[in-house]
Amino acid sequence: MKRNTTTPGAEAGSTSSATVDARQATADTVRWIERAVIGLNLCPFAKAVHAKRQIHYAVHLAADDDAGLIDELLAQAAALVAMPASKRDTTLVVAPNALADFLDFNDLVARAERRLNKAGFDGTLQLASFHPRFQFAGSNADEIANATNRAPHPTLHLLREESVDRAVEAFPDADAIFGRNIERLEALGADGWAALDVGPGATTR
Repeated sequence: MKRNTTTPGAEAGSTSSATVDARQATADTVRWIERAVIGLNLCPFAKAVHAKRQIHYAVHLAADDDAGLIDELLAQAAALVAMPASKRDTTLVVAPNALADFLDFNDLVARAERRLNKAGFDGTLQLASFHPRFQFAGSNADEIANATNRAPHPTLHLLREESVDRAVEAFPDADAIFGRNIERLEALGADGWAALDVGPGATTR
């Protein structure tokens, strides 16, 4: 696992509600990747980059700094494309003390995508997102299918387009992944998901 980083000045700018430090946020995220994403095979492409330590974890600690979070994302995007994929294939920007409201997070994701495109990363990087309260449009909050995109903390995921293309080519039925994930989670059920213990602070219990 790559060493986590924090936004310059983020700790100084954190508010009193910022109770999660970078170490805990990273540990929570790694636990979720190992137990849920890889453990349930929700993403067949995650195991290899995790095993090769090609995932970089950056933690933005500020509690109320949307502009700073987007700036951090852009900085991490530039750092990602500047490095060979063999060293850093993908980056997760985790914001453990911010954007607890999913709709607010969704709005930020839309702004972040526009900023990435404006900065020239369109066609080079993709942006995925995860949130503890993720909810598909038209679904109920307690539907287990929502767990496919639920992480311990609000997370922005930068992926290389070329890596995504290679992964899809290597996985002949990539379009069926989402459907299988839903089936797997429905079979697991809410109790089974809870038993994975991949929520925020799980690594401190």
